[in-house]
Amino acid sequence: MADRLAGDPVPGAGDALAGDRDAIPGPGDAIPGTADAIEVEVIAGDPALLRPPAEAALAAAGVGEGHAAIALVSEDEIRRLNREHRGVDLATDVLSFPVDTAGPAPGPRELGDVVICSEHTEDLAEAVVHGILHLCGHDHERDGGEMLALQDRVMAALG
Repeated sequence: MADRLAGDPVPGAGDALAGDRDAIPGPGDAIPGTADAIEVEVIAGDPALLRPPAEAALAAAGVGEGHAAIALVSEDEIRRLNREHRGVDLATDVLSFPVDTAGPAPGPRELGDVVICSEHTEDLAEAVVHGILHLCGHDHERDGGEMLALQDRVMAALG
């Protein structure tokens, strides 16, 4: 899966539920403490398929407030974005573009955008979880396996 593109971890985002797989919300479960504080906007794609894994990943990462956007894009578009932002002239499965990182935010936290190419993705829900975890500050290339282990727990909870 592709890398997070920039920034530091989101303040308050941590592996809050990492040790408790059963505490990770599944589809349709309420996310404790997030009532109206989390907004997952689906720009392109089916919200019924994309929101539940995004919300589960946010809860598992301990993020209780903010806005994230998800879009499904073509192979050409993700290749262009990968080339422009990572210097890699290849199509990929998922890219994350974090916005608000460490430090105070002037208003509601803007977590960032996740862009997914379904032609390069075996499991759409897993790509969403992966991208959202990157927005929350996780980085599987630097963390010794914690992000991918959390991703596996979220996916198991989603069924």
